[in-house]
Amino acid sequence: MLTKEYKAFLRSMKQVIPPERITTDPLYTLAYGTDASFYRMVPKIVITVEEEVEVVRILREAGARNLPVTFRAAGTSLSGQAVTDSILVRLGATWQGCAIFDNAGKVRLQPGVIGSWANSRLAQFGKKIGPDPASIDTAQIGGIVANNASGMCCGVSENSYKTIADIRAVFYDGTVLDTEDDASRSRFKKEHPEMLKGICDMRDAVKANPPLADRIRRKFKIKNTTGYSLNALVDFEDPFEIIKHLLVGSEGTLGFISSVTYHTVVEHPHKASALLLFPDIETACRATVVLKQQPVAAVELMDRAALRSVEDKEGMPEAIKGLAEGVTALLVETRAETRETLAAQVNAVTASLADLTQVVPTVFTPDPEEFTRLWAIRKGLFPAVGAVRETGTTVIIEDVAFPMDTLASATLELQALFEKYRYDEAIIFGHALEGNLHFVFTQAFEEQSEIDRYRDFMDEVATMVVRTYDGSLKAEHGTGRNMAPYVEMEWGKEAYGLMREIKNLFDPEGILNPGVILNGDPHAHIKHLKPMPAADEIVDKCIECGFCEPVCPSRNLTFTPRHRITAWREAKRLENDKGARKWKRAYHYPALETCAADGLCAQRCPVGINTGSFTKKQRAETTGKIGNRTASLLADHYGGTTRTVRAGLKGAHMVHKLAGDGIMEAVAMHARRLSLNTLPMWNRALPDAARKMRKLNGKSQNPLKVVYFPSCISRSFGAALQMEDKRPLGDVTLSVLEKAGYDVIIPEGISTLCCGLPFASKGYTRQADKKAAELEKALMAASRDGEYPILADTSPCLYHMKETLSESLTLYEPVAFILEFLKKRLIFNRSDDRIAIHATCTTLKLGLEGKLKELAELCAARVVVPENINCCGFAGDRGFSVPELNEAALDGLKDQVAGCREGFSTSRTCEIGLSLHGGINYSSILYLVDRCTERIVQTREM
Repeated sequence: MLTKEYKAFLRSMKQVIPPERITTDPLYTLAYGTDASFYRMVPKIVITVEEEVEVVRILREAGARNLPVTFRAAGTSLSGQAVTDSILVRLGATWQGCAIFDNAGKVRLQPGVIGSWANSRLAQFGKKIGPDPASIDTAQIGGIVANNASGMCCGVSENSYKTIADIRAVFYDGTVLDTEDDASRSRFKKEHPEMLKGICDMRDAVKANPPLADRIRRKFKIKNTTGYSLNALVDFEDPFEIIKHLLVGSEGTLGFISSVTYHTVVEHPHKASALLLFPDIETACRATVVLKQQPVAAVELMDRAALRSVEDKEGMPEAIKGLAEGVTALLVETRAETRETLAAQVNAVTASLADLTQVVPTVFTPDPEEFTRLWAIRKGLFPAVGAVRETGTTVIIEDVAFPMDTLASATLELQALFEKYRYDEAIIFGHALEGNLHFVFTQAFEEQSEIDRYRDFMDEVATMVVRTYDGSLKAEHGTGRNMAPYVEMEWGKEAYGLMREIKNLFDPEGILNPGVILNGDPHAHIKHLKPMPAADEIVDKCIECGFCEPVCPSRNLTFTPRHRITAWREAKRLENDKGARKWKRAYHYPALETCAADGLCAQRCPVGINTGSFTKKQRAETTGKIGNRTASLLADHYGGTTRTVRAGLKGAHMVHKLAGDGIMEAVAMHARRLSLNTLPMWNRALPDAARKMRKLNGKSQNPLKVVYFPSCISRSFGAALQMEDKRPLGDVTLSVLEKAGYDVIIPEGISTLCCGLPFASKGYTRQADKKAAELEKALMAASRDGEYPILADTSPCLYHMKETLSESLTLYEPVAFILEFLKKRLIFNRSDDRIAIHATCTTLKLGLEGKLKELAELCAARVVVPENINCCGFAGDRGFSVPELNEAALDGLKDQVAGCREGFSTSRTCEIGLSLHGGINYSSILYLVDRCTERIVQTREM
């Protein structure tokens, strides 16, 4: 229940922010309130903001009632800095502003821009942003700046603190300051003279205290995100520069960051990497000291336990297997502007290590495929621990930093603490050039004895890091709640007092993310611990990191995979509670109905969880007897099923031609509303029924043969009203194949065949397996037990076939088949058209997105690949039954393909949704290839 203050705040917010972006629903507040840390606090109110003025209103209304506010970007932070039991403000999809200027020397970014997306925009200029956290494919700029996140290469010279040029922020009272704007600075001077004076007073006090000033400088020579960025007080005179740099690493406790302008850094085009193996940690650390003086961009340390955790994984180099105890690896990368410079750097680095004992000689590789395999070792470490942990435990990753000359002894002491506290699975790796170590271990919090073990372990770690080595308790992951009780221990009373002054100056009411960075409770780090109950074997390994979220088509509509798993874990925890049934009913729409089940999340997940598979499993458990009987009826009479679909499409198409778009859409929408959204939603891109494929010629002696499986979708769905080429896809495919000199074999009984995907996606696994078995039998016969290649014209069907049919069948979707077999047998006539392409989720999973672009560029001079459009969300027929999913997934597509003549893909249903929301016609890539190719004189040797 909300108190009267929260109720009053809620009423005021609903007057200025659309109600659909404000929630107090327990299901949504739990799901949206979860981040990557091992802390759990459930917000009372969650508000999704889409513009700065909304943040201003929130802070003013919350401040008037003394209600705490916490800001959330991507939620990938690990230390509990983005959880709250009060008001959570999360970024909506609109915070995507990116402006590159000063000859790409600067980039202005809004807080919702994902780090790697910013780098993709800068890549054409040979630039990137400085910070390079491991979460850069998910972490958003707001969080990267607020945590002063760094990474493997940026060190302490290219992090947000060092590369920030300007910042725009909203303070506790709704005041906006843009340090890039002279008028904004002038206004701030008039409105907040006491804040500027307070900053200047602190600056002067620190500079008048040489021991304190020296300590601050020394602490920031290595990575340090413990507490506030006190170095701002010794690095700058201008109070606006100090404000700017204090906001970096402030974790939402000093203000909301609306935008940040970075100085960009060079992205060198040439790279080489080497895996160096040393007999012990001491030798590896001596090598790191040597490498610090060499032209290297990254040096990643991995202890023997870390190497052991991944040595048996697929694709790992043989060199890391069976090593002696104590062996320590350094993964080194050097970068340069030219190949010649790179070669010289490799020689210099290799020579510098000549006097050190190594297990194997130093060998650098400039081959991208080879050094990507080497870096896979480093990237696989965290998942390796996560994948083997016991159900109910969580994975904890801590990061500390030590002065370089103490790194070896500190590492050995850390390993001794693992042994003392029985963290047998713990591993150590880290950014050795900066003395920054990460250590990963698994921890249960269900019993007090386990909590006590963790507490005592962290107490000893803190004592060792601070008292013995004067290191950093948090090097790059932020203080959060996790290390807040230890901040004064690390910094001392005097520096800690400065931090208190900073907090009071920026947030005198204490409403901004209280309890984070500064926390007077010595036990804050062992409170609000996240429960991790067993939920389902498919998802139990989930660490709720959120890496899956950027590719989820429902991320801006309802839930992401992380939300689905979080909500289901709570459902299992409530299983015997009287509210369990209500919780599961509420779960159905955001978790099951709006999940596209595309499986792209598995590619991003550190432990490989396919939440789509989990959704299908849950759907299967809710199908019921009537649903199963209906599915069996459709599967057993599939020829009649597809004829019925064609008849429906033909009827709707005729009415569409007569009534036009507007009337049809109005009628369809009204009918759907009357049916309480149970009727499928018609749309203007819905095609006519497919005409029957033309008949093939008889058998011939031609040795070039291919089995063509036209999917049930392409056999049913024909051309849309707006398409110029009205031929069915089957005829187009035959045209391309025959032009290339192939005899085409269609499997017997094609009208009744289906790969089973339409049934599997809805949870009807028995019927799906039956259809898959029928198709396998037909394809085995047609291909002479796998002698001939098989082409499926629809990529999702092809992917499902690869998962379910015999490995003796050689299966292809259109792009791979054309490039492998037809490219040399056809003349490609490249047009000057500007076209768009869309790689379906299955094209992405097959790793063929680059091949799709290659094929399109054989046909058209200008090929547009829209950014950040992954799965289209049509998901078979879900685009008709849950059209809002398709709309949300393709938000922004229309602007990106404006000016394109047409678009191409490899799935007919996806093309319907793409046409509807892209504003141009999409069709199969086979139409483009047929249009742009002609037969060449061929010989049997070709």
